Amino acid sequence: MIGQLITILERIIRNCLPKSKWGERIGGAILAAACVGISVAAPILILAAAYRIQWWLGILAEGFMCYQILAVKSLKTESDKVFRALKEEGLEAGRKAVSMIVGRDTDSLDEAGVTKAAVETVAENTSDGVIAPLFYMMIGGAVPGFAYKAINTMDSMIGYKNEKYQYFGTAAARLDDAANYIPARLSAWMMIGAACIWGLDWRNAIRIYQRDRHNHKSPNAAQTESVMAGALDIKLAGNAWYFGKLYEKPSIGDAIRAVEPEDIRRSHKLLYGTAVLAAGAFLTVKIAILALLMTV
Repeated sequence: MIGQLITILERIIRNCLPKSKWGERIGGAILAAACVGISVAAPILILAAAYRIQWWLGILAEGFMCYQILAVKSLKTESDKVFRALKEEGLEAGRKAVSMIVGRDTDSLDEAGVTKAAVETVAENTSDGVIAPLFYMMIGGAVPGFAYKAINTMDSMIGYKNEKYQYFGTAAARLDDAANYIPARLSAWMMIGAACIWGLDWRNAIRIYQRDRHNHKSPNAAQTESVMAGALDIKLAGNAWYFGKLYEKPSIGDAIRAVEPEDIRRSHKLLYGTAVLAAGAFLTVKIAILALLMTV
């Protein structure tokens, strides 16, 4: 629904404002404000009505909303389709499967390239789709969770530096950078903890994190990618094609060993381990805050 809202708002705003650099930047800012505002107002109204009827109905409604915001299982399921496609149907099927979860061009990727794309997606979305929503739900429940979800969805849809969204997507991209700044860094350290629990190379994860966490134009994307690369002893990122254009990007990690499809399954261990650690940590913080407030 948020994605459909963004599409509708974009069409309306583009028809109303001039096709100039500043016209598109202003239009993108209006879209960002409207999308976040509507995405927050809707759950506020629904929850207010539910809690007014019965407190338990409000709890059920908010619990369902929070469930919808998290993407742990869907992230694992969609990336696992890439693994199964490579192992059971071959490279072409793997390319098609990974094209469903990444923005880059996949037609020329080899098996290692397809695997890397899937692993990078799991790494980045462990923060964007799991830890960041948990962080904002810890702060205030479903409402800030949906505010974050609107911001992140806008970035995934219009936060590109291509001809169409170079200026129109600026506000969405900057807002996403700000919203993910703290969660991305928390995600990185929790992923290091998960690597230790699973017996992966957590020492190398720390080393690569400290060295390569800024090897991305986004201030946040390389935080978890660097940990993932270090924990798995592989090299990620590097040059990639988007919309028919080659973008030169620094690599992340060291090629201590060759990338293999099984790395997708290994990334799932880090995904779930990080999610469990974050849920436990945020719940502990929430309980401590509530206990403190009750004593004041």
